[in-house]
Amino acid sequence: MTEPQSTAALLSNEIRPYAWGSTTAIAELTGRAPTGRPEAELWMGAHPGAPSLLDRGAGPEPLTDVIARDPARELGDSTGHRFGGRLPFLLKILAAGHALSVQVHPGNDQARAGYAAEQAAGIPLDAPHRIYKDPHHKPELICALDDFDALCGFREPAATAALLTPLDAPALTPWLDVLRTAAPATALRTVLTEALGGERERGVRAAAELAPALEHAARRGGPHAPTYAAFAAAARDYPGDPGLVAALLLNHVTLRPGQALFLDARVPHAYLRGTGVEIMANSDNVLRCGLTAKHVDVDALTEIVDFRPCAPAFVRPTAGADGELHYPAPAAEFALSRLDVLAGATLDGRSPQILLCLDGTAELTQHPGAPVVLGRGDSVFVPGTGAPAELRGTATLYRATVPGPAA
Repeated sequence: MTEPQSTAALLSNEIRPYAWGSTTAIAELTGRAPTGRPEAELWMGAHPGAPSLLDRGAGPEPLTDVIARDPARELGDSTGHRFGGRLPFLLKILAAGHALSVQVHPGNDQARAGYAAEQAAGIPLDAPHRIYKDPHHKPELICALDDFDALCGFREPAATAALLTPLDAPALTPWLDVLRTAAPATALRTVLTEALGGERERGVRAAAELAPALEHAARRGGPHAPTYAAFAAAARDYPGDPGLVAALLLNHVTLRPGQALFLDARVPHAYLRGTGVEIMANSDNVLRCGLTAKHVDVDALTEIVDFRPCAPAFVRPTAGADGELHYPAPAAEFALSRLDVLAGATLDGRSPQILLCLDGTAELTQHPGAPVVLGRGDSVFVPGTGAPAELRGTATLYRATVPGPAA
């Protein structure tokens, strides 16, 4: 039997039904009727937990298996060599109807050391207390498709104290004093670790006191009303969760459609509401800091989290050729762009890429394969054979690919 050629092919992708997902957003974006159940993430890529399927004429096959059979041919020599024969990115549509957990991802060195230690200890990969599922870091970028509320990085402690003081939550009082007087990194470390660990009961009381106070402050109006409203919604999502205290330490941002945010290793963050295109390094390493029923390891957090205050890392898009808008990010594993095809475009074929169509219709051709037609909600894997891909039609697509190696 002749082996199928490495050519572009449509993907069939799995939807992850996490409880925080929207019941309508992904269905609307992909042009189908809602199921009535939460649909949180649509995964496009070669993640071992839910790989996309593609069919080159011999029946559907996981993209993980396709790549493993001939990494150099599917990924290109450079990408295949640099990333050990793995597709290094995962593309998603993320649709948050409720708040996600506050979380942080390790850096590469931390991921390698943590994974090796847990493997040596014989902790099963699916154990609830397992932290490191692989030896990779997980930077990520989110590009908003509608108004998107998120938390990212620690706010200056004095500013947090000023934001929280009017709420009149007695359980917070000792921590407000710490935020006003201690060195920034010390203050943030103290409040987060005490609320989640040694002073957890006070963290629970603070969350209970804060829930109605945040609602009232949001209704009262003023410059901080949107921030109070965002935290009030998180408090409703996770009643009595001391992770609310951790969340309150973070910068609140609202992305407008087309705006993007980069989340680097060691920076705590959370997505609260909204829909976006997300791209990340292909990893499962997550440490949770609250707003979750899952395992929270406070000792591990203190080793990973960067407790320095930092401003949100907004990503300013830059215009490229053929109507392409690039979202530059300091990640070796991925590059994201939006491509508004008005007639045609030519895409470099030296690296693997996934295209997601969210509007219109386009026809993609990569020699020697037959044309592939993408409509709303369709995605296609384009192997890094070196052959350029030609697009024709009128469509809006998001393009995920691998940047070239740094000079």
